[in-house]
Amino acid sequence: MPLGCTASPKKEMEKSKAKIKSVCISEKKGTQKHPVDAIELKVDHGIVGDAHAGNWHRQVSLLSVDSVAKVQEHINFELKPGAFAENILVERGITLYELPIGTKLKVGSAECEVTQIGKECHFDCEIRKKAGDCVMPREGIFVKVLKDGIAKPGDDIEIR
Repeated sequence: MPLGCTASPKKEMEKSKAKIKSVCISEKKGTQKHPVDAIELKVDHGIVGDAHAGNWHRQVSLLSVDSVAKVQEHINFELKPGAFAENILVERGITLYELPIGTKLKVGSAECEVTQIGKECHFDCEIRKKAGDCVMPREGIFVKVLKDGIAKPGDDIEIR
């Protein structure tokens, strides 16, 4: 690109948008999350029906398919959506773990705010035991819900 030129607004817009590949919940703590058709996100709660919901800063977790692929390369079994306890598996388009804390996201019809990047992984983590690694502590993000809404596979995630 010549000096003094900037990327087109369309290019910038493409970088600030991704698609939801899968949405997952677990009804009981200690059980693996599983895909569902859609999730309902509620302010001061998180995902209706998910055991990890509550009025705290880690209401909803997101992870990129690129992050999952890094672990998938080194194992001989398929990692399915929810394997890393993520609520939302995100298609390419946004590098989640590079988003600053406080970033606002439109997730489906809900609005959320990034509150944490990564988390401490407990050593009895099922995926760490099976795969030898857990990418969630490095590349997963957590958000709190600012505006109620619904999210489902195929919906957009947009940086606000």
